[in-house]
Amino acid sequence: MTKGPSAMTVHPAREQQTSDGGKALYGGKSSRRITVHDITAAKERGERWPMLTAYDAMTASVFDEAGIPVMLVGDSMGNCHLGYETTVPVTLDEMAMLSAAVVRGTKRALIVGDLPFGSYQEGPVQALRSATRLVKEAGVGAVKLEGGERSHEQISLLVRSGIPVMGHIGLTPQSVNAMGYRVQGRGEEAAQQLLRDAKAVQDAGAFAVVLELVPGELAAEVTGSLHIPTVGIGAGQATDAQVLVYTDMVGLTPGRVPRFTKQYADVRGTLRDAARAFADEVVEGTFPQEDHTFH
Repeated sequence: MTKGPSAMTVHPAREQQTSDGGKALYGGKSSRRITVHDITAAKERGERWPMLTAYDAMTASVFDEAGIPVMLVGDSMGNCHLGYETTVPVTLDEMAMLSAAVVRGTKRALIVGDLPFGSYQEGPVQALRSATRLVKEAGVGAVKLEGGERSHEQISLLVRSGIPVMGHIGLTPQSVNAMGYRVQGRGEEAAQQLLRDAKAVQDAGAFAVVLELVPGELAAEVTGSLHIPTVGIGAGQATDAQVLVYTDMVGLTPGRVPRFTKQYADVRGTLRDAARAFADEVVEGTFPQEDHTFH
């Protein structure tokens, strides 16, 4: 939560050239959307990149202007956008609606839509049906689903059907009722299982994998053992990319936030101050003024 001297500094999107003459994911300019092929190329040249969640067109457009190359329409919308206590109640209809809004609000970023709980656990056919909805109705460029070895068949069918998949292992919030919110992969047996899960996701054809709440040393081992990018959230510095829930990142989330989150702004405070200023002027009769009045 501590903000360093440069935490509030806004850096405009920059044109960045890589050593091979290509354009960096973050801050690069292009007339087309980023694709999973661009993500693969970034891994090959050792480029690190950021990912943020987004749930509406206006916020997504701001992140697009900032040069964020990948946005996740996460089922975290349940906690921070729809008012649910967990991600479990999020429906495929809600995911499709908000994913479409994020797609409409962006021009460059690769948009990844989460498959919510209950939309793929029955098996590969259900997963394909759900993912197809997000691709056709919402226009996402890829989908994300949780699970390693247990989701191998789902990922494999989606990829064979032409739908790019981002995996998600470690802490899988949709399984909160079974595992709780705690660090995953501690101890030799748990670490070996996480490594197997990572390899299963890669072998199934996923283009990237999220590592959530994993010891940094284990995340580094996983990253070094895979040829696909790893995206860390509470997984240390060694992953290829980092993702944060944007409401945590900008200070909108009330109360305590996870230890791995860094707050880069106090948007909640700014909105609260603006609302109070508006309310005070209405009560005092100083708004609207002549400039705001039609005749």
